[in-house]
Amino acid sequence: MSVSFDFDGRVALVTGASGALGSAACEAFADAGATVCATDVVEPGDEDALLDPETVDFYQGDLTDESEVEAVVERVVDDHGGVDALANVAGTWKGGSPVEKTDVATFDLLFDVNLKTAFLASKHALPHLRERSGAIVSVSARSSLRGGEGDGPYRASKAGVRLLTETLAEENEGEVRANAVMPSVIDTPANREMMPDADHETWVDPADIAEVMLFLCSDAASVTSGAAVPVYGEA
Repeated sequence: MSVSFDFDGRVALVTGASGALGSAACEAFADAGATVCATDVVEPGDEDALLDPETVDFYQGDLTDESEVEAVVERVVDDHGGVDALANVAGTWKGGSPVEKTDVATFDLLFDVNLKTAFLASKHALPHLRERSGAIVSVSARSSLRGGEGDGPYRASKAGVRLLTETLAEENEGEVRANAVMPSVIDTPANREMMPDADHETWVDPADIAEVMLFLCSDAASVTSGAAVPVYGEA
């Protein structure tokens, strides 16, 4: 069955847009007719960037810095008149050490990139999303549902994204919908490099996750808010 969504006339702001999932989200929104405003600290010209700059309006910014987040949102609104959807994709993973051997810098990095960026982008986009009865979709993780060995701070930061999503849904009921997706292992070049011997066939394609994110921001999900949707694939 083929499913399509019409985002013509709508503005989508996607964070972490230069990465594998962020660029897939940009492509999904663009294919649905949205004006896509992509933001990342990594510019499209960087050798590690996967974003196609021809399909988006790019806004460079460090989303862990509130002043830069505020400036990016203001520029998007000035350029396009508002925001209809916010996709909080910016994130990273680090692990391999138990808590007592994890340095504070790693802890801070994970909470800054995974949780603080979602908090700041949501905070500054919300007034504009309310004007258009918009939607927020954020990226949590399957591993946020329980503790695990070696990557506790990552799991905790992603659990924070899930709880932030529930809070946004409660605080903005009837005005802005907020949902999250929970991927298992995403099939990205970085993950394949880190885990060359894993069964990559069971991993989830970023494009498939992006389609669920698109759905959650669409009119088809108009009665869905506060949800954390599994996107596990076969993993």
